[in-house]
Amino acid sequence: MEQNNEYIRLAADLQTDSIVDGPGLRAVLWTQGCAHHCKGCQNPQTWNFNGGGLVPIEMVYEAIDELEYQDGLTISGGDPMYQPEACLKIAKYAKSKGLNIWVYTGFTYEELVELSKKNAIYMEFFKVIDVLVDGKFILEERDLSLLFRGSRNQRLIDMSKTLKEHRVILFDEDRYNEIGEFERVPMYV
Repeated sequence: MEQNNEYIRLAADLQTDSIVDGPGLRAVLWTQGCAHHCKGCQNPQTWNFNGGGLVPIEMVYEAIDELEYQDGLTISGGDPMYQPEACLKIAKYAKSKGLNIWVYTGFTYEELVELSKKNAIYMEFFKVIDVLVDGKFILEERDLSLLFRGSRNQRLIDMSKTLKEHRVILFDEDRYNEIGEFERVPMYV
């Protein structure tokens, strides 16, 4: 998908106060465009690569600047990996503001590693992501008891540990459930 890297195609405005798209209170950026077309997808309106709206990245930065009480930014869709340059810029900006970054993709980590051999942007994006939720949603493997994902095949990958170890290291769900990892310390003024 060719596009000007100063823009991103979004399915909706930046959503705030999500508690289901990663830990804590989160802002969610819904990208437009996905070729996975998972049966039972909760966002089929995001599939069309020409749908949604083309938004200047600068406007997304401004929306991030206005966030209050958000622990992190989740980039979902659609599939953000179809717009890696724009998503990387936004993720870096959000990270500079103290937000942790979660990214949902229908690609597996291994597929993205293969893509990174042809386009290094994926590896650069990996370095900014705290947790990658990978794999297509598979309706037959749907499980509502899972933490932050919809089907059993999907993984919560701890990206800093994975890149350091050169093998997939999963997010420690047990530790998260015990201590609420990733949540910011509340500030009282």
